[in-house]
Amino acid sequence: MNTNELVQAVIDGILKGDILGTFDQYYDEDVVMSENGVDERVGKKVNREYEEYFVNNYDFHEVTLGSVIVDGDKAAIEWTFDMAPKGGERVVQKQVAVQTWKGGKIIREDFYHG
Repeated sequence: MNTNELVQAVIDGILKGDILGTFDQYYDEDVVMSENGVDERVGKKVNREYEEYFVNNYDFHEVTLGSVIVDGDKAAIEWTFDMAPKGGERVVQKQVAVQTWKGGKIIREDFYHG
């Protein structure tokens, strides 16, 4: 699969609600992830735990895809999440996920949001 196809597969998995399965399949063992470019989390195990917390502690009402840009091994995906922390008030969060791909896996992903 080329990068365009891989990015689309990740998008499809997230839109289906399979965030953890998508993570398991498309993220590298040494992936580095961050929120707003700070507080980097290194390694698949640490990042999966972070994703598990997110999935298990929020109710998702709607996930909407915005713009998608793929250029070589880089991708930027615009998302809107309508969600609520369990027991909390509903919020809408817009974010852009900037990904770097290598060998069919995401090796870096930075989430930018307000």
